[in-house]
This record gives sequence, C-alpha cells and structure tokens, in this order.
Amino acid sequence: MERSTVGKHVRQKHSGKENKKIDETPNGKQQMEQRTKDEVLTDHRVMAGEALDKRNIWEPSVYYALGKESFFFAGHNISIRESMDTYGALIWPGAIALCQFLENNQQQVNLMDKAVLEIGAGTGLLSIVASLLGARVTATDLPDILSNLTFNLLRNTKGRAHYTPQVAALTWGQGLERDFPYPSYQYDYVFAADVVYHHNCLEGLLETMRHFCRPGSRTTLLWANKVRFQTDLGFTECFKSSFNSTLVFELPQQEVRIYKATAKD
Repeated sequence: MERSTVGKHVRQKHSGKENKKIDETPNGKQQMEQRTKDEVLTDHRVMAGEALDKRNIWEPSVYYALGKESFFFAGHNISIRESMDTYGALIWPGAIALCQFLENNQQQVNLMDKAVLEIGAGTGLLSIVASLLGARVTATDLPDILSNLTFNLLRNTKGRAHYTPQVAALTWGQGLERDFPYPSYQYDYVFAADVVYHHNCLEGLLETMRHFCRPGSRTTLLWANKVRFQTDLGFTECFKSSFNSTLVFELPQQEVRIYKATAKD
C-alpha cells in the first residue's frame, strides 16, 4: 500500500467521525456495529498489505515464509531474519526511524552503560542497535516471538556489544508487578517502535508504559510509530495525557513520528 493512500485512509475516517450522527435505534446500532467491523477489517488489510509488500522484496524461498533484511547501524552490518507468520516478526518503519534517531543523536541520547527495555521488540533490530551503542538491553515480546528475536539478537551482537542482550516474555498489561516488580526492575530508557496499530491491547500497552515509566523513576520513554489508523491518533492523545511528551522527530512523507516522554509528577 502506498504511503499517500495510508494517510488518506486516516484522514477520511477522522473527518467522517466528526460529522457522523449516531442513530440510537436498534437498526442504527446494528449499522454502527457493522461499520466498526468493516473498519477493523480494513485496518487489518492495510497491515497485511504492508506485509505483502515486504514479501515482494525478499529472496525467493520454498515456502515464502522467511525473509532477510540487511542494515548498517553503529558501524556494523546487521542481518535480520523476518517471518510472514506474525506482524511481530516483521520490521516496520518506526523501528528503522528510531534506530536512525539513536545513531544520529548519541549526545542527546547517550546509551553507553544505560539500562534499556524494549517492549514489543519483534525482530530485535532496535534492541540490536541499542546494544551496539553500549546499552544493557532487555528485549521483550510475546512468547511465540522470542525464538526468532533471540536468534537475531545473538547473531548480530555476539563479539560486538559490551553487554549480551537479554530476552524476556512480556504480555502488555499482564503480570507486570509479578514479573517486573518496581523498583527491582528500573530502566534508564524504555523503547517502543510501531507497537500501536489496530489490536485489542492498547489499554494494556499504555498500562505497561506507565508501569516502567512512573513518577520518580527518571525513566525516559522513546516511542516511534507510523500513523496508519484512527486508533493510532486516539492512542497518541491518551499517551500525551499520561506523560510529559515531546515530538522529537518526524518523517512527514512516511507519517512516522518519534516521541520522547517522561512520567508526570
């Protein structure tokens, strides 16, 4: 899907919501529910379209299930193994943008010997770059993502990074006090890249961000995301209400934004 088409999709939905009148009759509610279902299906097609676009540039394989992408960050060639099986095993533009931001702003964001947590690490590209820039990284994601994540982390940091990156399972909004009790688990930085799209875990995601970036923790949150859907804009408003946030970088043509945030007192 072309970037201009994605932007148009968001603006059209936003405009339509402003002018929409809600019919409270049973028939009207059914129509509203149907529109909501149609919007969810449309949003999933957008994500699937982006994934298929990535498949087209991969090297041919027997099952067309795995692909490789190569990058150059922090003075090293990085090779990432991706998978078509899940969105979490693909590299999205927010991760690349945040990697570029970290590499180009090392004085502003000095990661040397800093404790870094990435939530929704996916393929691990961002955690790899943070490790190569000297951070003590813990990369987290859902259990079924961890095998490929671990493979990519070890493949690209062994013998290169000051610290061996750690991997841990983390489901947003679940078991936070049990698995990552505060203040035992404190981080200088929390990274999140392209974690906001049309899914049912946005409340859990915001709860997770609040858990690790809380008043008095001195934790800085860096969140990068491509704007695709109306839900992205809604989450951004909740994010701004929850944290002291600043837009530090933007790629208008790609509709990617990077926010730097700290907890409100």
